[in-house]
Amino acid sequence: MRYADIKKCDVANGPGVRISLFVSGCRHACKGCFNKEAWDFEYGKEFTEGTIKEIIKLCSSSYINGLTILGGEPFEPANQEGIYPLVKAFREAFGTSKDLWIYTGFDFERDLMGWMDRYLPYTREIVESCDVVVDGPFIQDLYKPALRFKGSSNQRLIEIDKYFESGEIVTWDADHPIIDTVKRQILAEGRQEMA
Repeated sequence: MRYADIKKCDVANGPGVRISLFVSGCRHACKGCFNKEAWDFEYGKEFTEGTIKEIIKLCSSSYINGLTILGGEPFEPANQEGIYPLVKAFREAFGTSKDLWIYTGFDFERDLMGWMDRYLPYTREIVESCDVVVDGPFIQDLYKPALRFKGSSNQRLIEIDKYFESGEIVTWDADHPIIDTVKRQILAEGRQEMA
């Protein structure tokens, strides 16, 4: 796998200040895509174990709320083998104290939980590691600049824990309060005296 960029202070692709990895390789070719150069699977730099370590180190800063993976297309079958060790390392390092979002042009039910879950070895484990999966292709005719954390109104911000609890799609509320990372870490440690 290759990657186009690592943004070290992203506030557009999920709540709070985030580290964002833009992977290379995408076959969706959405009209109006903001990242066309990342369609090419050979674009950018090689994704290595060193890249994973760099991302985990960047995410460890106290002001970083989480990691977002987008592209390109993270769920391209050719990219999943590179994404899996990253999400595994992220969860090992941070547990639930920081959140993980992945953007995909694939459909959640038909593709990710459908044929990919049946035929690809990493899809389910990657999805289960996420807090939110933003699904659906970018559709230029449905673009609205006021949409929060998505480019077009067809896209859904799917809460993964709630999906696996209920079997139903539950979307992340755009008015969802942003829990800052310090408070989240304190709560995770069991010291809930902060109001």
